[in-house]
Amino acid sequence: MAMLLIAGCSTLPSNGPTARAIVKHSKASDGSVRFRIIDLDLHAVDSMNSAERERFTTLPALAPLAIDQRVDLIGPGDVLTISVYEVGVSLFGGGVRSAPGGFDPSAHGESFPDTVVDAEGRVNLPYLGAITVGGLTADAAQKRIAAGLRGKSQDPRVLVAIKQNVANTIYVSGAVNKPGRLALTLGREHLLDAIASAGGSASTSDDTIVRFVRGGRTVDQRLGTIRASTQDDLILIPGDRIELIRRPRTYTVFGAVTRISQVAFETGEVSLAEALARAGGPNDAVADPSAIFLFRYGVHVGTETEEPVIYRLNLLRPESYFLAQRFAMHDKDVLYIANARANQPAKLFGIINQLFAPFITARQIAN
Repeated sequence: MAMLLIAGCSTLPSNGPTARAIVKHSKASDGSVRFRIIDLDLHAVDSMNSAERERFTTLPALAPLAIDQRVDLIGPGDVLTISVYEVGVSLFGGGVRSAPGGFDPSAHGESFPDTVVDAEGRVNLPYLGAITVGGLTADAAQKRIAAGLRGKSQDPRVLVAIKQNVANTIYVSGAVNKPGRLALTLGREHLLDAIASAGGSASTSDDTIVRFVRGGRTVDQRLGTIRASTQDDLILIPGDRIELIRRPRTYTVFGAVTRISQVAFETGEVSLAEALARAGGPNDAVADPSAIFLFRYGVHVGTETEEPVIYRLNLLRPESYFLAQRFAMHDKDVLYIANARANQPAKLFGIINQLFAPFITARQIAN
């Protein structure tokens, strides 16, 4: 009968392995995935937190992309307003009657229609033809046009303004409320300024990835880790592209719980204690509170390679509740609460009872 009970227990349905089975497989030499088990104590938690802080400083950050570049230079596609003011002998004073003697001391102005800078950085003006203004500031363009008019006009003065700024713009796309193009100004906008101008992230900052493209280089960083006026809050330059990607952080709960679920972080950080509470904690009827397992691909110190690691927490020890508050969850962690070993015999007796109960009831009715 004992042998029958043991054989029956091994074939009963279950929602996961027991603590003994997990430990046994960690020591097996023929497993396709080799993993190690780390018992969570004060030393283990402090060591892990120290390694996490060191690793955080080496994560990809935006600061190395910082460069300085002007944002007031005329470029292809810009729309300019150009006005010429003359006094005395003029080219553009048509329709104005000259004073006696052919000299008019009053000044005359002429504003040209909106002028688009072509792909070569040039504009075409009457009497001057094609003049290169690309790569110049508005002030420098004024001087170049005025220099071209000398000898054709007695005292030309030129005003150039950028009506539509195309060359000095950046692009914000993705999970923002108002994606589009943003013109840069001499105020020198920062990365967070551009995101704010685009209506902000459509999701929480901790669940949003900033994909920043500059000069052929691309860096991803979570929006929640970028602080205003820090090195990662880059000063923008023309051509920058900012894409916000919604990437919620979650962990999954299996085993002896009320309901197997995928739980969103929703806040900046979530401790192991909070994660257990959100999942409803171990089920009193079937769970083994001494066998709380967290499955994670961690970075092996020294080699920087990923390795599967299982962290084990024993909630029967009072100090474990303090440790659980200091153990931070990671994105895509798997939390498993093992079944109590006593569940298997209880399940077997329940099945036996269900099998023989009809016969016993029929016999009682017959008697």
